[in-house]
Amino acid sequence: MIPKEVDLAEQLNVSRPTVRHAIRNLVQGGYLERRKKRGTIVTQTKIKQQFTHVIESYNTEIQNNGLVAKTQVLNFSTEKANDEVAEALTIKPNTEVYKLVRLRSADNKPVVFVITYLPIAQLPDLQKIDFTHHSLYSELAKAGLEITHVSRKIEVHPATEEEAQLLETDIKAPIFYFHTIGFTKDHRALEYSIASYRGDLNYFMVEIDKH
Repeated sequence: MIPKEVDLAEQLNVSRPTVRHAIRNLVQGGYLERRKKRGTIVTQTKIKQQFTHVIESYNTEIQNNGLVAKTQVLNFSTEKANDEVAEALTIKPNTEVYKLVRLRSADNKPVVFVITYLPIAQLPDLQKIDFTHHSLYSELAKAGLEITHVSRKIEVHPATEEEAQLLETDIKAPIFYFHTIGFTKDHRALEYSIASYRGDLNYFMVEIDKH
């Protein structure tokens, strides 16, 4: 958050109208943003995400933006698949699945909160891997189960209280929800992920060819 107008005017030895005019121009140019109850803040550069048409790891996406990626594993457990998870993974409800919960950052700023479900039957040793430092897609490929194509559904909803806390944003701030089903080359559904991206920190590139 930038200092108040009166403080800036005093620090820069200029009039308040001059400061107000400069701030207005910076807001209009997209460099500053006015927020209720929080004052005026510096607008952050958004992260370019291309996974809408390219299958890449999170680390690769972030590194392509010149930033440092970090992953925090919040939970890695097993549970019985509910109807939504079972349908996505084409398994029976109540089948045991892994639940991998991660918070992923760029330059130490939370960017996305991800919950991933995977079938235990096809990946019996997955919990031995530390996904703080290892890519899920890379480890699946090593196991001979490379994700070769995905299906994604995109929605936008206001942030819940939990998401706002984890992603360090405001409650009801816009969140991009990506529901992803990852398939192997033989069309087996191996991964179902729900990723919650901060709307103010990301934008998504889509390429469309004419056929």
